[in-house]
Amino acid sequence: MTATDRSIELVNAAAQAAADRLAHDIIAYDVSDVLSITDAFLLASAPNDRQVKSIVDEIEERLNKDLGAKPVRREGDRDARWILLDYVDIVVHVQHSEERVFYALERLWKDCPELSLPEDAQNTRGKAAEHAELTGVDLSEHAAGLPDEVDGELR
Repeated sequence: MTATDRSIELVNAAAQAAADRLAHDIIAYDVSDVLSITDAFLLASAPNDRQVKSIVDEIEERLNKDLGAKPVRREGDRDARWILLDYVDIVVHVQHSEERVFYALERLWKDCPELSLPEDAQNTRGKAAEHAELTGVDLSEHAAGLPDEVDGELR
């Protein structure tokens, strides 16, 4: 089974909206073969809580306005460190850069096919590392010392 055309349409619109709000490291995975609850995950990050909220608001507005899609669930607003938008067909994760490194969702889904994204979204790859270098933040500190397994599962 592969992601539906509707899922791919939602992922592309969400990825473009995230790129327009200067999200970092946008990537999408087709998880339809391993999960029955959704077709795709979109991951994006930002260096601060305010930008995380801005990215999420833009994704939500764009998908509603352009595609008539509203999330059935929105979680994580209070702290804005990791906000999840569940559209059933896709799930969007927008994380603070530190959470992105710490939780390393890419490691969980690395065996799933990566979905092609708009060029603007593809051009965001490596932006988190670039930003960390410019601001003197060492994101690797946040991942240092983390075990490869937690409760018997790979991180």
